[in-house]
Amino acid sequence: VPSLQGPRYVSPVPSGGFVVSEECGDVKVFMSSHKLLCSLSRKYGHQFGNPAGVCVDTDGSILVADEQRRTVHLFPEHGAPICLVSTGLRRPAGMACSSSGHLFVTDTVENCVKVFKYCVRPP
Repeated sequence: VPSLQGPRYVSPVPSGGFVVSEECGDVKVFMSSHKLLCSLSRKYGHQFGNPAGVCVDTDGSILVADEQRRTVHLFPEHGAPICLVSTGLRRPAGMACSSSGHLFVTDTVENCVKVFKYCVRPP
């Protein structure tokens, strides 16, 4: 995939494409054909500090850790971004989310993995 500016983290999306964070301060979503689908900065009007870890949940929402701002935001397919974590992170990096609504975030300053419950689904 050409024309990325400092690619950092990548995650597959349910549609067969993928999402990638860039050092330049953007997160891009690609289709399975590797064609650019959208830039989260442009689509949502969101300004990232230094996006790091990315993952996609079972609803197709994209979650992004921002190293510089020490936050994690959720970007739903429709609607405005939601700040899921705004305190307790010193340098969030890699992320993963489970089908049960748990978010796992590595914190490279504290040398640990932090676990958050962000989505509660009825059984």
